[in-house]
Amino acid sequence: MKTLKVALLGAGNVGSQVARILLEDAAALAARTGARLELAGIAVRNIDAPREVEVPRELYTTDASALVRNADIVIELMGGIEPARTLILEAIEHGATVVTGNKALLAVDGPTLYEKADAAGVQLSYEAAVAGAIPILRPITDSLAGDKITRVMGIVNGTTNFILDAMDSTGAEFADALAEATRLGYAEADPTADIEGHDAAAKGAILASLAFHTRVALEDVHCQGITAVTATDIASAKDAGYVIKLLAIAEKLDGGVSVRVHPTLIPREHPLGAVRGAFNAVFVEAESAGELMFYGRGAGGSPTASAVMGDVVSAARRLVLGGPGRTDSTIEVLPVLPIDAVATRYYIGLDAADQPGVLSKIAALFAENGVSIETMRQTVHRDRDEAKNAGPASAELRIVTHRASEAALAATVEAIKGLDIINSVTSVLRVEGV
Repeated sequence: MKTLKVALLGAGNVGSQVARILLEDAAALAARTGARLELAGIAVRNIDAPREVEVPRELYTTDASALVRNADIVIELMGGIEPARTLILEAIEHGATVVTGNKALLAVDGPTLYEKADAAGVQLSYEAAVAGAIPILRPITDSLAGDKITRVMGIVNGTTNFILDAMDSTGAEFADALAEATRLGYAEADPTADIEGHDAAAKGAILASLAFHTRVALEDVHCQGITAVTATDIASAKDAGYVIKLLAIAEKLDGGVSVRVHPTLIPREHPLGAVRGAFNAVFVEAESAGELMFYGRGAGGSPTASAVMGDVVSAARRLVLGGPGRTDSTIEVLPVLPIDAVATRYYIGLDAADQPGVLSKIAALFAENGVSIETMRQTVHRDRDEAKNAGPASAELRIVTHRASEAALAATVEAIKGLDIINSVTSVLRVEGV
């Protein structure tokens, strides 16, 4: 039986679990692939650092370059841009198959890596880069290869979904929900990449690139995080039959594609509306297949290691049976459109004066900008305002619009802010799934 040397770069939560699987399940992996997968070494920065999984010390090395040059399969789980990019390019140059979970690198410089892999005839696989254990990239590239995908919506960040779900179920404010996520280990010490939407944006770029066979870079993605979402927003959404989720949305439009990440109201009965805790889900719409949803754990050492090993087994089979490597299929060069080109619906919360003519003035501004109102709900806070000696009573208005261009909706909101009857615009959120 052929032996394939496997180099593992990184021994963190995911890397340690990959090492465990390679060592403990060697016989089963050999039966599935037709080759012995020999863990040739694990490149780390500090050999003596404590780790969750017991691995023979002699497998550790700090010379990642030497390890890469002698491998048939290189698994990159270091994260970050450098030295991961240099090591992947070195592996490709030496003819090694590469498996990575590095979403940040793929979103920033994926096209360079894809082109190098294509030119070298080697395979570059990255199922673990988007949604942990959820198999979504292979279904897009293989199972739906004969179909036309029109839209992908995903909850692709477990931290933000945990926070928003906690706010929805307990009424907590954002800061308290974030503190609980940190205490439970769902949020990093520095959660910026998660709560500001950058992690989801990187994954959205990868999904869009594969779904629409075109290059989408991280800077092409409109990105808005969840830090401005309040308990009042959550309660208002719940009262109207919605739940707020941070969604990565990629869709094919006339003239190009749109990729965006932002907090979104979605009906509670929508499949994505039922995704709780730190779970992830990706909802795909295709012309022939219709609506599909993929659901599971989007993070964690063992779940993500499962996705990594799926790529490793696939790569090993190709090396045993022969054939060229395959990364992705770029057959179209579609422009990535700005968010102003997107047609969407808005949920707008307003704090307004409770006096005659308020509703007609607001409705007139919507009409002037070509935006149609679907529903408008008013709650007068006379008792609350009098108790606080806040002067004249105010009213909370909750408006949901029909679909209109993002540009028209944004212009409407700006015009409303200029009305003297408006105390404040309390929230502006997009609505999907209806």
